[in-house]
Amino acid sequence: MLLQTGELARHAGVTVRTLHHYEKIGLLLPSGRSDAGYRLYSQRDVQRLYAIQALTRMGLSLAEVREMLESGMLSLGQVIDRQMAMLREQIDQAQRLHARLTTLRSGLQTGEELDLQTWLTTLEMMTMFDKWFSPDELTQLPFARQDPLRQQAWRDLVTEATQMLARDVAPEAPEAQALATRWMETLERDTAGDPAFLTRLNAMHHAEPEMQRQTGITPAILDFITRAFAESKLAIYQRYLTPEEFAWTRAHYFDRMMEWPPLVARLNEAVRNEASPQGEEGQAIAAAWLTLFSSFAGTDPRTQMKFRQAMAEEPHLSKGTWMTAPMLAWLQQAIGTLMQAHGPASR
Repeated sequence: MLLQTGELARHAGVTVRTLHHYEKIGLLLPSGRSDAGYRLYSQRDVQRLYAIQALTRMGLSLAEVREMLESGMLSLGQVIDRQMAMLREQIDQAQRLHARLTTLRSGLQTGEELDLQTWLTTLEMMTMFDKWFSPDELTQLPFARQDPLRQQAWRDLVTEATQMLARDVAPEAPEAQALATRWMETLERDTAGDPAFLTRLNAMHHAEPEMQRQTGITPAILDFITRAFAESKLAIYQRYLTPEEFAWTRAHYFDRMMEWPPLVARLNEAVRNEASPQGEEGQAIAAAWLTLFSSFAGTDPRTQMKFRQAMAEEPHLSKGTWMTAPMLAWLQQAIGTLMQAHGPASR
């Protein structure tokens, strides 16, 4: 029996677009095509898709999955064994949680003071993440995992930020900039380096007051971190600009700052989908990018050249941007095409 793309997607709980992407990167190729040209998948293809889905749920990247499958490092039976082990661990975790809740309930019934709020908080957090991320995405999003070490790291960051605010530490202070840099590096790690996850996490934090209460990350803390991180970059730009240029940049640097994350997410999606930098979407992204860049760099080509020099020479400026080398190369192609079509422009 052979399955068409839509049938396989429906059974596997994935999108047709996902199957097409797997085919593009050589991860899952259909065994044949119908007379009408439709892709056809065999039982062997379905088995391979199972292995792909199982391994990605274990936290492997698509590149790692492909390497494992093509190298023969894992047989289908070994993939099943690994998934069974993962399920056993999940069952064990559920059983431990159930036992703890049973103890808490018994304590409540007897009037004993027990830490029920800890469990309620965990359950509420799980529910909130489910509203904003699909089950597949949650397996990829470190921020949503119940990882004690990661959670403690964030508690430490929030405590440090809270203490700085209480001491009226200025965002320009070196200690504030150092904290903001660690915060952004941790956030980039815990969003799996995916700017789309960042934009949704930001929206979730804004829309869910309960998340703010549980994490302790208040709007004041977010504003402090954002300002301090920006100040760390402004301090670098200042070394490259004249006093007049820097004064203009400082006055406008924050004007459109919140427009960058969704644009980076849009860029990442275009690269992931192998869109052409010269196509309509590529040119639209390039135009939007140049507009935002000009909003703080101005329109003088000589000043813009100084920004480009700083970006090339200062590694810190790339931190907390969610930009990868493939994304940067794609963007440069898109901007190059746009500049050729419309004459000299900022970059």
